[in-house]
Amino acid sequence: MSFSLIPPHIFRRLSLPQISHSIAYSSHNVRKIPFIFQRHATNSTSTTTTNKAPIYKFRNFIVGTASIISAIFFIEYYFDSRAAIHKYLFMPLLRNITTPESSHKFAIWVFKWGLNAKDRLPDDEQLSVEVWGKKVSNPICLAAGFDKHGEAIDGLFDVGFGYVEVGSITPEPQPGNSKPRMFRLPKDKAVINRYGFNSDGHKQVELRLRDRVRRYLFHSAKLHPNITAALLASSPDEVSLSDALGINRSLREDKLLGINLGKNKWRSAEDVQDFVKGIKTFGGYADVLVVNISSPNTPGLRGLQRKEIFEKLLKEVTKARNSLHEPRPALLVKIAPDLSDNELEDIADTALNSGVDGIIVSNTTISRPDTLQSVASLISETGGLSGPPVKPLALKALRKIYQHTNGKLLLVGCGGISNAKDAIEYAKAGATLVQLYTSFGYDGVGKPRELKDDILRELKDKKWSDIIGEQ
Repeated sequence: MSFSLIPPHIFRRLSLPQISHSIAYSSHNVRKIPFIFQRHATNSTSTTTTNKAPIYKFRNFIVGTASIISAIFFIEYYFDSRAAIHKYLFMPLLRNITTPESSHKFAIWVFKWGLNAKDRLPDDEQLSVEVWGKKVSNPICLAAGFDKHGEAIDGLFDVGFGYVEVGSITPEPQPGNSKPRMFRLPKDKAVINRYGFNSDGHKQVELRLRDRVRRYLFHSAKLHPNITAALLASSPDEVSLSDALGINRSLREDKLLGINLGKNKWRSAEDVQDFVKGIKTFGGYADVLVVNISSPNTPGLRGLQRKEIFEKLLKEVTKARNSLHEPRPALLVKIAPDLSDNELEDIADTALNSGVDGIIVSNTTISRPDTLQSVASLISETGGLSGPPVKPLALKALRKIYQHTNGKLLLVGCGGISNAKDAIEYAKAGATLVQLYTSFGYDGVGKPRELKDDILRELKDKKWSDIIGEQ
């Protein structure tokens, strides 16, 4: 500020403190001074601002550009299922801030709306396998129980599974057991659940599946308008159009969709009509139908594994499946790991004679192995135990059935598969496909790709199909 604001004769008489006070006073009251006296100060400030303006603009440009580039890179990183952030940040965070069931529901919401990371790499030909006359790009599958209501099928295929199984689905809606009904055993990387076949029911799930086919057809019409229009005109049944288009009912090339069928709690223990209804309702939507007689959370359900009742069940369900139009879905039955050798042999013999296409070995266990390390209050919870502690039981049952049938029955291994060595161990024991559930819940969206890459390293120059049944 110029001292010209203070008359010279007064300036000579002022001491240094008085001069400072006068300058400060003048600065605070500069707007009250006539414009002619402000001109010098204003010009000085304007010059400084003008000189700094390009610097501010350049700085803002750099910050803005860097922010946009960082956001793009983060989005690219997030949507790649190989990104370590999913396994080592997001999954531990979810486990620490949510209950198991809340975390489960949130995951389904993410997959439903396509907000999940995706497996962007093609599957290596070494991993492909043929099942029921169809090629599957890789043997890593998702077990039933994750997407119970068929809400997130496409999001789950996007993370790299070769086969996705939804359900279990009961004919009528039912809420399942009271909450809490799912418990983490973190020291064992295991889970205990007693959901109890909570289901939206056949009608609601069928509507979702039909809408999914319609969305696919809408997309296909844009790509192949003439073909799709001709098919729509010739067939009133939208469900069968996927067959007419020459694609799997998964609507994905070299991938399969399985639908797991359950029964309502209030049915009598030996009633099999709920499964028959499920086959008739979902036969046109599924590449694979699974009859679930092994959930420990539905009273009397496991009693269907007894030989006489099992024979009746398989007779009825194979008859219902065989009444469907071609191509008919494969029909599997899912059993428990808690069966004796004699019971396993009876199931294997009955399955071979009935015409079913395979067995899933196995569901959760009601036993509590001595190897569990989690706190006693968690271990004592009622429900089915899944995760690594189930592996010895499921693997033993799988070997027994494979050996007893001499490999004549296609087997799907499920139970405690956490890494490539586990998957290969199941394959050598006789499993053509392997299913994940608990390890996917613990490790997140990158699990299928991680397993596929690690299996390829273990296989070396062999194919997956070469090691099936090596024992």
